[in-house]
Amino acid sequence: MKTINIGFLGCGGIGCGVWQLLRQMEVEIARREGLIIHVKRILVRDVGKKREADIPRELLTTDAHAVIDDPDISVLLEFMGGEQPALDYLCRALESGKTVVTANKMAVALGWHRLFAAAGAGGAGLYFEAAVCAAIPIIRTLMSSLSGNRVDTLMGIVNGTTNYILSQMDESGRAYGEVLAEAQALGLAEPDPASDVDGHDAAYKLSVLSSLAFHARVPYEAVHREGIGQVAALDVAFAKDLGYTLKLLAIAKREGADVDVRVHPTLVPSKHPLASVHGAFNAVFLHGNASGDMMLYGRGAGSAPTAGAVVGDLLFAARQTRHSIPGFEHRADLPPNLRLEDNWRCAFYLRFEALNQPGVLGHIATRLGEHRVSIEAVVQRHTEGNERVPIVILTHQAREKDVKAALGALDPAVAQVKGLLRIEGQGS
Repeated sequence: MKTINIGFLGCGGIGCGVWQLLRQMEVEIARREGLIIHVKRILVRDVGKKREADIPRELLTTDAHAVIDDPDISVLLEFMGGEQPALDYLCRALESGKTVVTANKMAVALGWHRLFAAAGAGGAGLYFEAAVCAAIPIIRTLMSSLSGNRVDTLMGIVNGTTNYILSQMDESGRAYGEVLAEAQALGLAEPDPASDVDGHDAAYKLSVLSSLAFHARVPYEAVHREGIGQVAALDVAFAKDLGYTLKLLAIAKREGADVDVRVHPTLVPSKHPLASVHGAFNAVFLHGNASGDMMLYGRGAGSAPTAGAVVGDLLFAARQTRHSIPGFEHRADLPPNLRLEDNWRCAFYLRFEALNQPGVLGHIATRLGEHRVSIEAVVQRHTEGNERVPIVILTHQAREKDVKAALGALDPAVAQVKGLLRIEGQGS
């Protein structure tokens, strides 16, 4: 029977979840893996704080060096969150030869090049399944199971808070602000929800996923990001009537040397697998040249699902006689063999507030046509007595710069754009 001494950096909800899971599975891990997992030291901010797990006080310390530099500890599990000081701690541990298991998507996304350089220098393992989509094994799928594929498209619902909000808006017809307040009251959204609703959380995760999918470093700064704060209930309702569902998607595409990475509210056909992902669940839909289409679905957040991913990484790391790292250059920026595409090509949903008079639709159609944007469908609702009425247009696939140029050429006295959403997944 082999004993592994491990240390915790942080012990909030996820750390307590890992502690409890290790205790619950202690006998099974010993029988199945031939391992005894011994937690030797745990870094916390406050030793006296009441915790969700019954952890012996003598294991707790406020001294990071007592954990990172302990020669008996061979694996560190990190639950601190945030870029710093977690990133510096992890790099120091890796350089000293300690394997790291982390649930920290920000540290991995922003410090990828530093972490893998440190892992290589120390001959240590770096495992981060829990950093993206918690219980969904998307990291190991991309690194191992799909290594015989060229993944050209990846679209994910990777933030449970925004998916809950948009699902509720779709089901109830309520406005964004009202549903956000409800999510905060239920504990599904933070008091300051900016990381989730402004798309930062999803962008960190997309940086990690796209780097693995495309076998090239795609930095966080390369991700185009838009949040859901400007989503109108009227657009959600119109989209639903037209057979679409609104999701905050993390999207990565590659065609040759061109890569397209973005996070924004996106319409998907209601028959698309991603449209059926409701509430706080996550899913990643991807296409490989050999695998074709596939989707991984499950709980993407929460202490128990995340703890399961951490323990899975811990056991996987313990089986390795030699740790491997992704086989590409681990640099801080986009490699020179890739180009960042900033002129997305997709279909568009456009909602106008237009004068209620003849010729308005012709004016809009002419401006679009002059900029190579063709129309697939039009919904025009006239209301007697109203000076201005909504007009919704779905376009065929077009370049984003062409669409925006056409909209900029409109006479604002005739029609003004009140809603613009991109459409993906029509071929699936």
